[in-house]
Amino acid sequence: MAKYNVLIKEMITRNKGILTSSDVTESGIPRYYLTKMLATGEIVRIERGIYILPEIWEDELFFLQYKLSRGIFSHETALFLHNMTDRAPFTYTMTFPSGYNTKHLKKKNIIVKLSSKVNYEMGVQTITSFNGNPIRVYDIDRTICDILLTRNNTDIQIITQSMQMYAHSKIKNLIKLMEYADKLHIKSKVRNYMEILL
Repeated sequence: MAKYNVLIKEMITRNKGILTSSDVTESGIPRYYLTKMLATGEIVRIERGIYILPEIWEDELFFLQYKLSRGIFSHETALFLHNMTDRAPFTYTMTFPSGYNTKHLKKKNIIVKLSSKVNYEMGVQTITSFNGNPIRVYDIDRTICDILLTRNNTDIQIITQSMQMYAHSKIKNLIKLMEYADKLHIKSKVRNYMEILL
């Protein structure tokens, strides 16, 4: 039993704090040991077949991305993660490549955005979640373009606040911003905002 406990904990650690029951089966460990470790509180089940260590409990962003590995945090969620808005999102926004089947995502309580396959990976970076785990998000320059691209669906106060913060930020990259804007076909819109703010 102790040997299997150690093996299971090592597997969780190697897999960034998450383990699936299929991982255990593939390693030749009887699933019975997962049940025993659950009973003793050594691991926590977050949903059917997915387990974590108790110390990384409650990292919703990390778990959401783990389950939806093609999703990239974007729009208002990305603004919040980049500290460009003080409004915490009630529902997370994630972008998926166009053609991705999103029907099953309605139950996940997320706002789904789609991006052309050409632009889907543009501006992706890995940052640390509030709980210290790696998550994928669009960089701030791509995020600014995204909220202007979908401005009819974005609160105007959020757009105004984030644009002002971006314009006065030390991390802004105007060359990259305009490259993204060109690829997303909103160059004139972005230029108009920047001319007013800078």
